[in-house]
Amino acid sequence: MMEDGTVSILAVDDHPLILDGLSYAIQSQPGMMLVAQATTGAEAIELFRAHRPQVTLLDLQLPDMSGFDVLKAIIGFDPAARVVILTTYSGDAQAARAMKAGASAYLLKSMVRKELVDTIGRVIRGERYLPAEIAAAIAARGRDESLTRREIDVLRSMSGGRSNKLIADDLNLSIETVKGHIKNILTKLSANDRSHALLIALQRGILED
Repeated sequence: MMEDGTVSILAVDDHPLILDGLSYAIQSQPGMMLVAQATTGAEAIELFRAHRPQVTLLDLQLPDMSGFDVLKAIIGFDPAARVVILTTYSGDAQAARAMKAGASAYLLKSMVRKELVDTIGRVIRGERYLPAEIAAAIAARGRDESLTRREIDVLRSMSGGRSNKLIADDLNLSIETVKGHIKNILTKLSANDRSHALLIALQRGILED
């Protein structure tokens, strides 16, 4: 917190209109100040180290690197950093991954106008926050068996209608092993077929880098 009690904030997004909206929302609030803006992951990490903001608003989709990598870099530099993920993706797997990686809150961009200021207040008080519908989805999926790293590799390789042989060649696996992984994937995702599995994975954010 700044000497006068003002909350310092860093905003990270590669869309100028989003940054303008965040700037307006923050600057119109007493006790909050936008100290820096970044449009790339590398810039975000550099500005965080330079300004040490109390709160960082971080988009997961950046042009040069994954927002998850930026999050890890920030938390690695300062484990007490408060990072609010701002995204258009409501997938429960992606939200769970972000919170596990150290994010303080996960907020959909469609909710920013109504909930941004309240969310910043929550994380400043040391709270963690997820929108109710995403928290409910995570809780519901918490009973499901998670995909293994290799199963996610197979799932990603399945895109584009690739055959089992191509998947096997791509991942240096036997065709029988690929078939076993695909069977497990369909079961764990409660998917009807391969296309359905890919759709579910995209909706939940399982395939997001």
